[in-house]
Amino acid sequence: MKLKKGDQVIITAGKDRGKKGKIEKIFYKNKTVFLPGLNVYKRHLKKRDEKHPGGIIDFSRPLPIANVSLICHKCGKPTRVGFKIEAKEKLRVCRKCDSTL
Repeated sequence: MKLKKGDQVIITAGKDRGKKGKIEKIFYKNKTVFLPGLNVYKRHLKKRDEKHPGGIIDFSRPLPIANVSLICHKCGKPTRVGFKIEAKEKLRVCRKCDSTL
């Protein structure tokens, strides 16, 4: 997986295209990432009791990994991720400016 928790990404497709966010959780099985506050949907809930009143709530849903692109912290552009092996250590590298991520 080329993306990690805490990476700054930009959404490249969908209704929130162009918005930036930080990855909070990655779902490896579904190949999706969760960005809090982005990809927000509404849900209608029925009243259950006094503690859980009904109404319309907003909640964020995970996005497919293919719809986000990593933002390089050095050049600030959306980039693809490459790998470089140095001294038995695998490093992630920005494809545009060759800086380590």
